[in-house]
Amino acid sequence: MLELLWLLLPVAALSGWAVGRRERRDPGGQRPASFSPEYFRGLNYLLNEQPDKAIEVFTRMVEVDSDTVETHLALGNLFRRRGEVDRAIRIHQNLIARPSLERGQHAYAMLELAKDYMSAGLLDRAEAIFGEVAEQQDHAATALRYLLDIYQQEREWEQAVEVARRLSRVTGRDLGGHCAQFCCEQAEEALRRGESDEQVRALLKRALNFEASCVRANMLRGDLERSRGNLRAAVRAYRRVQHQDLDYLPEVLPALEACYRELGRMGRFRRFLYRAMKSYDGASVVMKLSELIAEEDGRQAAIEFMASQLRQRPSVRGLNRLIELNIDDEDPDRRRQRDLRVLHQLFQALIGDRQPYRCQSCGFSARQLHWQCPSCRAWSTIKPVKGLQGE
Repeated sequence: MLELLWLLLPVAALSGWAVGRRERRDPGGQRPASFSPEYFRGLNYLLNEQPDKAIEVFTRMVEVDSDTVETHLALGNLFRRRGEVDRAIRIHQNLIARPSLERGQHAYAMLELAKDYMSAGLLDRAEAIFGEVAEQQDHAATALRYLLDIYQQEREWEQAVEVARRLSRVTGRDLGGHCAQFCCEQAEEALRRGESDEQVRALLKRALNFEASCVRANMLRGDLERSRGNLRAAVRAYRRVQHQDLDYLPEVLPALEACYRELGRMGRFRRFLYRAMKSYDGASVVMKLSELIAEEDGRQAAIEFMASQLRQRPSVRGLNRLIELNIDDEDPDRRRQRDLRVLHQLFQALIGDRQPYRCQSCGFSARQLHWQCPSCRAWSTIKPVKGLQGE
């Protein structure tokens, strides 16, 4: 209720200003008359926390002319915020129908009407009006932003690319990263539809032209080449991720290992991990190396490696891996092994309960990687969590 009263106060102020201004224009040079009784009646309703009656009063008292356009726009905006979209639409349609509106006022009323339709879920109508406003100089950037939002909701990725490029030209803001993600969405849809590999590769190449650091494009390219048996090409694509954004390196390690294993070049993979460990301080590279060391050099060598690494880069996952390596069914110390298994189960539960991804923009936590944050709708902001309980 309090919020609604604050929203209505500007409407009341605008109504009073409009009435006062009109009365000051009274011909004949007479002293301006006092405010309309209706104005004070509306204020009284506001002060007595009766916003519905106040709205009725202010709606009734304002006649559409050049002095009261702002008041009508404020009322329409208020109705939309309250969920009364039908009333907002009627107000804005009534404004647009007035031939006396100035060009800028008409464009703004059109923009508000499009917002009404968008709130009502009538995206086709909203899209048409936003498109019309975007062709005008007034409010073009705002209209394009709403159009971009609509095309993303409707998954019309090619239109989204074109609008993003127009918005970049209007605002000077680089939206290449958005365009790259739209191309990746197109590539994934092309794969699902069974379109040719060349079409998919062309879309991924286009994504990288928009943004050279688009990790997702190389991950998709690696997945495509791997599924087609082009393992060397897949390895090249996956390894580019390290140079694009090191934070995403853990995402490609399982696929990269599978490619190297199938190629019979695990020695190269091991050397790659040692080099990556120098620049990446997370747990995933160390844990993967511990698996290879245990496989090739024995468990004791892996235990010593993990213990030395945990002193430099402590993590819950790394400690759990060290406990796992120390569990030995052949150890005669049954009590020690029992305690290790209990610790292992506790750490497994702790790790399983965590959410390993977080949006760098809004803080949204997730159990899986999303390229667009479900909360703030930003692109490429969700990354693996770093720290003691993460990477």
